[in-house]
Amino acid sequence: MSQTGPDASKARKKEVPPSENGHLIYANGTNGEVILPHIKKVKTYVDPFTYEDPNQAVKEFATEIDATQIRILEVIGGGEFGDVCSGLMLMPDKTTIKVAVKTLKTGATDKDRSDFLSEASIMGQFDHPNVIKLLGVVTKTRPAMIVTEFMENGSLDKYLRENDGRFTVTQLLGMMRGVGFGMRFLSEMNFVHRDLAARNILVNEHLVCKVADFGLSRRKELDGAYETRGGKIPIRWTAPEAIGYKKFTSASDVWSLGVVMWEIMSYGERPYWNWPNQDVIKAVEKGYRLPPPMECPEAIHQLMLDCWQRDRNHRPTFTTIVSTLDRLIRNPNALRPLAKNGSPLGLSSSLNDLSRFNSVSDWLDSLKMGRYKDSFTAAGYVRLEDIARLSQSDLPRLGVTLAGHQKKIMKGIHSIRAQLEQAAETLV
Repeated sequence: MSQTGPDASKARKKEVPPSENGHLIYANGTNGEVILPHIKKVKTYVDPFTYEDPNQAVKEFATEIDATQIRILEVIGGGEFGDVCSGLMLMPDKTTIKVAVKTLKTGATDKDRSDFLSEASIMGQFDHPNVIKLLGVVTKTRPAMIVTEFMENGSLDKYLRENDGRFTVTQLLGMMRGVGFGMRFLSEMNFVHRDLAARNILVNEHLVCKVADFGLSRRKELDGAYETRGGKIPIRWTAPEAIGYKKFTSASDVWSLGVVMWEIMSYGERPYWNWPNQDVIKAVEKGYRLPPPMECPEAIHQLMLDCWQRDRNHRPTFTTIVSTLDRLIRNPNALRPLAKNGSPLGLSSSLNDLSRFNSVSDWLDSLKMGRYKDSFTAAGYVRLEDIARLSQSDLPRLGVTLAGHQKKIMKGIHSIRAQLEQAAETLV
C-alpha cells in the first residue's frame, strides 16, 4: 500500500539509493525532490620526499612485518639496491601466501636505505586491482625488505616475448585496458609515474596486468638528466616535453602508455629497435612515430598515435583511453581493418644497425632463421634492400610456413624497411 501523510517524503528518500557516479537523482513523485549523492573524497598522493625524516613516511604508509613471518625461497631478479626474491609470508591465521621480496644489499648506506624504502612509502598509498599491492616492510632487522604480492608471470615485456603470437587481439587489448585502469587510478591521485614501460608492468597467473616499479628518483643530476633505477631517463618511452624540458605530467605518462600499447601489440619488441637514443629524439621531433606492429588493428594504432600527439593538451586522458579500449573489446568488428605501414622519417645514422650484416644470409643467422638461407638465395634475395618489400604472403613460397617464423622474419623486415626509408629521407 502506498504511504501517505507527513512521513511520505522521508520514506521516499530512503527508497532511492545515492548515485555512485556523482549525478543527481530525483526521487519518485512529481515534487522535484533531489537526493544529494554521497561523494567519495579522492585520496591525493603524498610525496615521501617532502618528509624531513623519510622513516616517518614509511611508518605512515607501510605496515611493519616481523622478519620471522618471511621465508625467502629463491632469487628471481636483482636491482640497484639488492635482490628480488620469491618467498612465503606467514599470515595471522597461520596460513602462508607466496610473496615477492625486495631485499636491501649488505653494506648499503643510509641514503641507499632511504631511497630503497621510499618506494614502499609510495606503493603503500595505492589500493587498486591494477597496481601492485604492498603487503608491508621489514625495517627493524637486517636486511630491510619490501614485501609485495607475487606475480606469477613476471614482467610484461619478457612474458610477451616468451609467448610470441599466442594471444588473441582481445586478450592483448585486455592487457592494455588493465594498464590503462591502473594509470587512471594513479592519475586521479595526482601521481605521475615517469617510467611507464612494459618492463615495469607485472602479470599474474590470470593475465591481470599491474603497474609497478615506483622507484624513479626525481633528483636532478649535474647534466640535467633525471635518474631512474635502471639508468638515465628512458628516452624511448618518454614524451618530448619531458625529455626536453623535464615536464613530467599525466599527459607524459599517456605518451608512455602509447609506447606500452605498441610493446604489447609487437609482443615485447624494443621500441625504435636498435636506433641510438639521439636518433630517436631527433626522429620524434621531426614527426616520426612508431609504425603499426604486424597485424595491428587500425583503431589500436590510431589510439597509439593519439597518445603521441606533440601537444600534450591534445592527448587523450586515461579515462578516454580506457573507454576506447572497452568499446573496441565489445565491438570486435571495429578491430578488423588492419593498419598499413607508413613511411617513417628519421636519420641515416640508424643504418649503423644494418651495417652489421653483409648479406641476407647474415641477417637470417642473426634472427636464428638460418635454415631459410638457401631458399632466399635461390629466389634471388641476396642484399638487404632486396627483402625490404617482401610481405607476409611472399614467405610461404620461400619455404617459411610456420606462423612463428613468419612473424619473426616480418618483424625483421619491418625494421630494415624503416631504416632504409630513414636513409632515403635524409638524402632528399
